[in-house]
Parts: sequence; C-alpha cells; structure tokens
Amino acid sequence: MKNCFFFIFLFVSHSFLFSQTFPVTKSIPKTITKFGVSFQDDYTWLEDMKSDETKNWTNTQDEVINLQFVEIKKKYDAINKIKEYNHYSSSGLPTKKEAYYYSMYIKDKDEPSALFYRKDLNANSIELFNPFKIYKSTNTVLTDYSPSKNSKYIACKVSLDGSDRNEIRFVAIDYIKNLEDKISNVKFSKIVWNYDSGIFYKRNANQNTFAKDSTYQLYYHKLGTNQDEDKLVFDATKTRNSFTYFTKKDRLFIIEQDNKTEAKNYYYASLKDEEYKLEKFIDSDDSKFTLLYYSNNKIYFSGKDYDWGEIRTFSISNRADESVLIPQLYNNLLVDSYFSEGYIFCKYKTVGKNYVIAYKENGEFIRKIDCTENTDFDFKFFDPITKCLYISVFSKTISPQNFKLNIETGNVNHYYNDYLVPKITLFPLDHFITKNISFKSRDGIDVPITIIYKKGTVLNGDNPTLLEAYGGFGVVSEQNYDSSLLYFLEKGGVYAFAEIRGGGEKGLNWHKKGMGLKKMNSFNDFIDAAEYLIKEKYTSSNRLAITGASNGGLVVGVAMTQRPELFKVAVPKVGVFDMINFDKYTVGKYHFDEYGNPSEKTDFDYILTYSPYHNIKENINYPTTLIITSENDDRAVPMHSYKFAARLQNRQAQKNPIFLQTLDDSGHNGKVSSYNSYFEEKANFYDFILYYLNK
Repeated sequence: MKNCFFFIFLFVSHSFLFSQTFPVTKSIPKTITKFGVSFQDDYTWLEDMKSDETKNWTNTQDEVINLQFVEIKKKYDAINKIKEYNHYSSSGLPTKKEAYYYSMYIKDKDEPSALFYRKDLNANSIELFNPFKIYKSTNTVLTDYSPSKNSKYIACKVSLDGSDRNEIRFVAIDYIKNLEDKISNVKFSKIVWNYDSGIFYKRNANQNTFAKDSTYQLYYHKLGTNQDEDKLVFDATKTRNSFTYFTKKDRLFIIEQDNKTEAKNYYYASLKDEEYKLEKFIDSDDSKFTLLYYSNNKIYFSGKDYDWGEIRTFSISNRADESVLIPQLYNNLLVDSYFSEGYIFCKYKTVGKNYVIAYKENGEFIRKIDCTENTDFDFKFFDPITKCLYISVFSKTISPQNFKLNIETGNVNHYYNDYLVPKITLFPLDHFITKNISFKSRDGIDVPITIIYKKGTVLNGDNPTLLEAYGGFGVVSEQNYDSSLLYFLEKGGVYAFAEIRGGGEKGLNWHKKGMGLKKMNSFNDFIDAAEYLIKEKYTSSNRLAITGASNGGLVVGVAMTQRPELFKVAVPKVGVFDMINFDKYTVGKYHFDEYGNPSEKTDFDYILTYSPYHNIKENINYPTTLIITSENDDRAVPMHSYKFAARLQNRQAQKNPIFLQTLDDSGHNGKVSSYNSYFEEKANFYDFILYYLNK
C-alpha cells in the first residue's frame, strides 16, 4: 500500500510538472495564403484578446508561472535586497516647468505616485495631485503634467488601466483645488496650453482597444466648460495623416505628415483668435527635418542630411532662407538640445562618454563641459540669474548625482539642499567595471557594446550573463540607473547592452541600416553580440540569457528562433512576434518604415524570413522562455505574445519550459502603478534569470 501511494505520488507530480511546462491550448488549424505563399496558423482564435475564452486561457498560463515563481523564490528572492538598494539610492533633481519645481513621490507603497511641487528649489514640497484620491484605484498612473503659462493651473494626464488612452484632470495650483473639468479619450497627446485659458489635446475615436489607431483630431478645451463643448481645431480623419503640435509665444503650430509620401505641411494660428484659423507656412516639405524650437520668427530644426545631428534655422516667412547654426561634429552624436533664456544646450554622445556644449541662441560657442566617463545625464533646468545649468548624472550602477554647471566660469559643483541631502554611494565607484567597446559584426561593422560586471569576476566563460538590446526606430538608449541590476551583478552576473543597428546610437544612418529591408542587420548584430560574449569568455551558451522590450522583444524573438542553441534563457517583454499581422492593430500602421508593409509582396517576403511566430520549427527545443505581456497594451498588443507562447509550447520537441505571464491592469510599460508592483516585477525577472542560468 505504501509503495502504491509512492507510485501514485510520482505519477501525479510528473503530470503536474508536465502540465506546468506545457499548458494545453486549443488548436484550430487555418490555412492562410498570401502572395502565393501558404502557411498554417492554429491560434488565430487568440487574436480575440478580450474574449472570455482567451481570458480563461491567459489565467491558466498565469497560474502556471505563478506556481513556478513560488518554486523559484525558494532559491532566489530578490525583492527585499532590491528595495534596500533603492532605499539607499540618491534622487534626481525636480523638474522645473514654468515658475515652479515638480517631483513625483510615493506616499503609500501600494498606491500610485502623487505629484508634489515647490515654489522654491529649497522649499518644502506640497502635494498637488494624487490620482488615488480621485479614482480610488491602485492602477491609475500619472503619465504627464503641464502647468499653464503663469502657473495658475496644472493639467494632469492619467492612465486608468495602463493603456495609452488617458484622461486629463486640472488643479488650481494656489488653492490646491481639483477642478470639475475632465477630458476623456485622450491619446498620443501632449498637454499644450493657451496661456492660462485652456489646453489643446488629441482625441481618440477608437471603440475597440486594439483596433487600428484613429487619433486624428486636435481639440481645444476651455477651462470651466464641458468636454462636449470643446472646439475642433484640426481634423485629419479623411486623410488619416498623423500630426504633432505645440504653442510658442502667441502661436499654435501644427505639423501634419502625409501617411503615404511622408511630406509635411506646417501651419500656425494666432492664440489671440479664438477661431484658431490655421495658416499654412510650408507646403509639402519632403526634407523630413525635425522641428526643435521657435523664437523671434525663426524655426530651429535638425535636418536629415547630416548623420551625427546639427541645428539649422530658417525664417518662418521664407523656408529657403536656411542657415547652419550649430554644425555636426563627426563621431559625436547630438542626442538632445535644450533651449532656455537665449541659450542652447546640446548633449553629445561618444563611446563611453557624454558631454554638454553651451551655445548662445545665435550659435556662438560658450564652453564644453564633460561628464564623468561611463555616465549619462539629463537636463533639468537653467537658472538665467546665476547662469547655472542643473543636470542629474547617472549610470546603470550609480544613482542620480546632481550638479550645477556655471556656463560662464565653467565651474562644476555637486548640488544639495535640505531635501536633496548627500548620500554615500551604495558601493565604491570602482566596485563595478564598465567596458564600452565594439565588436565586429559578420559583415565587418563595428557595433558598440557596454559590458558591466563586478570587480574581481573571473572571465572564464562560466558567468551567468544577460544580453539586452532595443535596436529600433532610431532610439538612442540611455544608461538609466537600475537598483535591480545591482542584485544581478552582486550575484556574479555579467550584463551587456548591444547598440545594434536600427537604433540611433551611431547616427541617422545607423537606424537606416537596420530598418525596412535591412532589418535583418539588427537581428544579426544581436546574435553576433552573443557570439562575441562567448568567444571572449564572458559566458557560454549554457549561461547566457537574452532580453528586450517592445522592439527589443522582437529582437529576442528573432534571435531565439534563428539561433536557439546559442541561448539558455530568453525573456522577451511586450514584443511583436506575428509580423505578418502587426499592422492590423493600434499603432502598427505607423511602423511600415521600420518593418515594411506586409500587404506589399517584396516586404511580405522579407518579413516572413524573420517573423518569430512563423519561424518556429516543429523539431526544435527552444530555450527556456518567459514571455511577458500586458492585458491592456495597446502598442504591442498581447495577441503577439499569446500566439507566440501557444505555438512554442504545443510541440512535442519542446522540452524546456515556455512560460507566459500576462500582467493585469497594465499596459506597454508593465506593472508600474505602485512601488510594490514595480519592484515585484523587477524581482521576478531577475529571480527567473538567475534560477534558470544557474540550474
């Protein structure tokens, strides 16, 4: 009887582990033919992301990964140490907008952050807007805020469920009083004030969360009125053109981009005229410049002809009157420009180093100030009285350090005050080694890679290593401080970030060489980065994990399906994997430049060669994988992750576990609504990585 019980226990345990690794997913075969190519898709039913059937399926998947986290945390449980690191980390400067200084603070670790302000940099902070008090929900997140011109009011943009569809609320600053005004269905919208009277915003018309985006209208809301009285200022519904907008001085500017030719029309209207009659001052310009600033009837812009970035100007009344204000610096990437009080501050990036150059508004050079090697920085604000530029300096392993730079004398000093008190660093400055180097891609291109590890780590090819990349849309990735990464490094981990083609880290052409029909260069660079880490004895294929989010999730999906033997663990986050159908949902239609158009044969054929979902082989055992998505992600919609997980799981050859985690009440940025949920997600990630890399 005892032996029989033992046999039954083994059978049940084995069955549980098997079902835990491979949840059963319904298969409904469907043959799809496009441009003469036929393939079978068994999981199109998961594209109905809001159905009860899909929800039940994702709940089952979540139960599996949650049970696995219970097991993992018997060996690794990072959350308390990560929170400790965060507690002892220093904080960045507040953000100055118009007259006052603003910061986000956590009052309750289970509730969203609240907005505080100071009238003086060294004054006590005052709570101004707390989304929890209004919505009584722990899932509301303040995503943006903007004070009116004279700081009488502040508009606060709130995501209710993690999605990109927001509401806007208003507060009278001097009285700390919430106004009755509420604006709904706001999407991809800046908060742009007409002095203190009201705001311009983009309204979204989608009825279905995951339908193709329909944000084509610009409205004006006058304070003290209902939203149904708002004035329609610009409507691109018929053309389906995209547009951006801003106000400067007494004008509203709108930049409209043709969705077919990409040529741009430029309009302005007087803010004094309540009809906002638009006047076109540039018609069908195809030079694709980026408008940066407007002052004294001059447009400041960055063109597309100079790879490393420069600033030019032209008269608003004469587009042909163009002149170079700040020329490009070869091999020095112009990352950001900050205009303030007659000055232009330019942030430049080189290998392992960032620096700022101060110019007068007429382009006259003032001085260059270098940042510490292997650090990054953010502009915070400029004080025209003291001539001091305030910045926060940070790295992956160093929490924000605050400085003021005197642009007249060149003096650089730490900045502290009564609430920004000095803190000792968590570790000695040489505790971690950071290498900014390059490796050769398969086609002979130098690809930058940053590698970080604890001093004294023996590089013997047996270190748990995490490789990450983004590689899309010309994005220049920052070295944002991450207290959770410290935990991984202290456990003997090696971290690497590859600046692969498709990103913007080496200029405009770096993006062009990894987009459209050259997108495979981006994925190859990532795979080559992995091979470099193995060749140079940082790690081995049995100790290497890869991760990336959004476009980076696609990079991971391609790498693991193209070279599964190269990786032990893969964690793609909020990725796109069914590339034949990416354009059918939300913002996908805006990404034809990046990925190509699957409705055109040449692009379709190319996309099919790398689309992760369509390149899963029946006879391959893919790496241990945790696919992370969010139920309300209306950028990289969750059906990509659902279908990718289902197809990976439901094959006889798959022996390594494939997990799917769907974060509830969350969007593209994950579970960021509260302190506890944010760090729980971080801890789960590193616990998972370490558990399987050391298994």
